Amino acid sequence: MRKFLVVMDESPECQNAMRFAAMRASRTSAGVVVLAIIPPDAIQHGIGVADLMRQEAEDRIASEYQVFSRWMRDNQGVDPELVIREGEPTVQILAQIDEDGEIGVLVLGASGGNDGPGPIVSRLLRDLGKLPCPVTLVPGDISRERLEAIS
Repeated sequence: MRKFLVVMDESPECQNAMRFAAMRASRTSAGVVVLAIIPPDAIQHGIGVADLMRQEAEDRIASEYQVFSRWMRDNQGVDPELVIREGEPTVQILAQIDEDGEIGVLVLGASGGNDGPGPIVSRLLRDLGKLPCPVTLVPGDISRERLEAIS
């Protein structure tokens, strides 16, 4: 089964990327893999501290994922899979694509702000020609109606 890989983070544009991935998966009988990445700077190292911080991050991710997964199941009939990885985001995205041969499309939300599309999008665009799958960039400012119409 072909899968859409979508990155879940705390950015506002993430919601549109998640919606788009779920709607496309529903319309094409595909799956959705939701990738959450705990960046290295989110975990301080020390006796017991790193484990506690990691657990807190995973709990926060699981809580956010429940909201998105419920919407995907209830509204799109898609049962997503959650993957949590730790490390530098672009490295972890590429590793997930490499490890899951069913991933056919990477879906990323792009910020509509003046600071550019966001750090993950900016970094991946530098090596776009080397990526092992197509990338869909979903504008963070796109309306829900327009998103539904094009997906």
